[in-house]
Amino acid sequence: MEPRERHQDLCSLLTQYRWEYYVLDAPSVPDADFDRLMRELEAIERDHPEWVTPESPTQQVGPPADLSFTPVTHPSPMLSLDNAFSTDEVRAWHDRVVSLAGEAALADSGYMCEMKIDGLAVDLVYVDGVLTRAATRGDGRVGEDVTANVRTIGCIPYRLTGAGPGLLEVRGEVFLPLAGFAELNEALEEDGKKPFANPRNAAAGSLRLKDPKVTAARPLAFLCHGIGLTETPLASLSEAYERLSAWGLPTSDRATKLGTLAEVMAYIDALGEARYGLTHEIDGAVAKVDDVGLQRGLGATVRAPRWAIAYKFPPVEVTTTLLDIRVGVGRTGRVTPYAVMTPVKVAGSTVEQATLHNASEVRRKGVLIGDTVILRKAGDVIPEVLGPVLEARTGSERAFEMPVTCPECGAELGPEKVGDADLRCPNTRSCPAQLRERLIHLGSRTGLDIEGLGEKAVDAILAEHLVTDEGDIFGLTAAGLIRCPLFQRDEKGERALSKIGEKLLDQLEAAKTKPFDRYLVALSIRHIGKGVAPVIAARYPTIEELAAASEADLSQIEGVGPTLAAAVTDWFTVDWHAQIVGKWRAAGAMSPATVAETLPPTLAGLTVVVTGTVPGYSRDGATEAVVARGGKATGSVSKSTSVVVAGEGAGSKLVKAQSLGVPVIDATQFAQFLERGLDGLARPEMS
Repeated sequence: MEPRERHQDLCSLLTQYRWEYYVLDAPSVPDADFDRLMRELEAIERDHPEWVTPESPTQQVGPPADLSFTPVTHPSPMLSLDNAFSTDEVRAWHDRVVSLAGEAALADSGYMCEMKIDGLAVDLVYVDGVLTRAATRGDGRVGEDVTANVRTIGCIPYRLTGAGPGLLEVRGEVFLPLAGFAELNEALEEDGKKPFANPRNAAAGSLRLKDPKVTAARPLAFLCHGIGLTETPLASLSEAYERLSAWGLPTSDRATKLGTLAEVMAYIDALGEARYGLTHEIDGAVAKVDDVGLQRGLGATVRAPRWAIAYKFPPVEVTTTLLDIRVGVGRTGRVTPYAVMTPVKVAGSTVEQATLHNASEVRRKGVLIGDTVILRKAGDVIPEVLGPVLEARTGSERAFEMPVTCPECGAELGPEKVGDADLRCPNTRSCPAQLRERLIHLGSRTGLDIEGLGEKAVDAILAEHLVTDEGDIFGLTAAGLIRCPLFQRDEKGERALSKIGEKLLDQLEAAKTKPFDRYLVALSIRHIGKGVAPVIAARYPTIEELAAASEADLSQIEGVGPTLAAAVTDWFTVDWHAQIVGKWRAAGAMSPATVAETLPPTLAGLTVVVTGTVPGYSRDGATEAVVARGGKATGSVSKSTSVVVAGEGAGSKLVKAQSLGVPVIDATQFAQFLERGLDGLARPEMS
């Protein structure tokens, strides 16, 4: 292709890809492919500057705002960042800054280095300390008004702490933590909906929903990464971050001021190593000149400031062989194809399986059994097959055929309702695969937290047909378990119950007194997870009261929409579900008296953050103890936080609480706090 023709082709492609990424939240190419094409376009335009127009993707921050949203003009332009893909390019940026500003000025300034969070950039405007508007970046000048949705993000304060400036324009990134991303995709797949490709798309799609109530149900987070216009004079970016934190806005504890280029390079290397252990996705590191006056002197191009550079980590993509495509049956009956591959290391771990979601997704990706495929880690956590390497095909590959009957029980598969992409096994009660997954879920940390009821134990119990459904789980006995090799030990030539068998029975007995919200999760009612279960249990503290509730009644609960309400009422219409409840109640589990005793409302009306290790409690156990006593447990500290419980190892959350003046109690006071509430603690004991 001639250079001029290629230039026009690249402009068209990149404009389309940018629209898909920023507006539709449905990219059709990986980020690495987009970056490669953009660099090719930049190279052509360096050779032919006469071809550069304002419409070229190299001259634009982003696509125009979606007209379905109210357009918002930013108080000051919201630019993008130039990218570097090698350390040599970071050094070249540094050399350009030195040539413009002088080595001495740059040495006096230093750099602010921080994570490049892979989320959606937003602009927050505070007037007299109150959040008045929030908008997406858009084309850098005009964005989309998402104020109503941003106000549902718990860590973004509606009112600043203390005396904030008359006008404050804050820039930051809205993102979805990896755990929330996994839970959201699981819920979407259970609904027969297409899951998000990665956390960035999930965050962007959630923030740009038309219904703020749906956005509120998704665990979006936010971190600041800059300031636009403000009436408060600021000498440096590091000072700005300190002010933002003091005003109650969330800032990253990984943002660090450094003095030399060598330190910047070391920061990039360290962050690259640490990225796999973070709770959210990043795609690089950012270095910025710290001195605000120097920033103004360096200025900006049409799309990016000259005083900052974003180093992008190499894409975490590898190739491997697709050995087979098999199907698995989940606890709700959904039948999911998954890829079985030659084991390969990617993003710090070895991967040999990856979900393919449904048959239509297999066709869309165009993969054949035997293909060499491209594999990546979406969010550096969830492995995803991107597609085949067509050039590597030999002709021996074969197409996948979705089974028409359940591979576990032989029942005929079909969609739950017309138009569903997923097939389900209708044999809900007796399908071995569904029962296995429900039992594992029941014993999981989010369920009844029965330590001895893991995969091996469930497989052993089912192999001996000790249960018909989960209703029989509390009826397990030593005589039954001893039939399973897993729970046997030899005692003077005779079979006896092993220690792990005894432990399982003890754990089952202890689980009978677990709070009602744990049982709601354990019942595998669709859409009810650990987030919404405590809210439902607070309104309906017994199974009988919940069973009598109508869809309309349930829909009135905060965080419970029509879909979830319908799922709850539908669950109670199934006769064998009622049998499960009856068996559990007959075994002494889930009784009203037990529930009432475990929910004294000593913390009603309090918002509590638990950070660090609290002796005698797991991380989940401490927050559950708060919820069980009527409190609201959250993961981030803000001006609305009532108290922070700081255990051993408490870090940035403790620092933020102290900066905001939020009461802090140590772990030794936790039991007293649960028993008597905040008023029961003497003020001198708080830090």
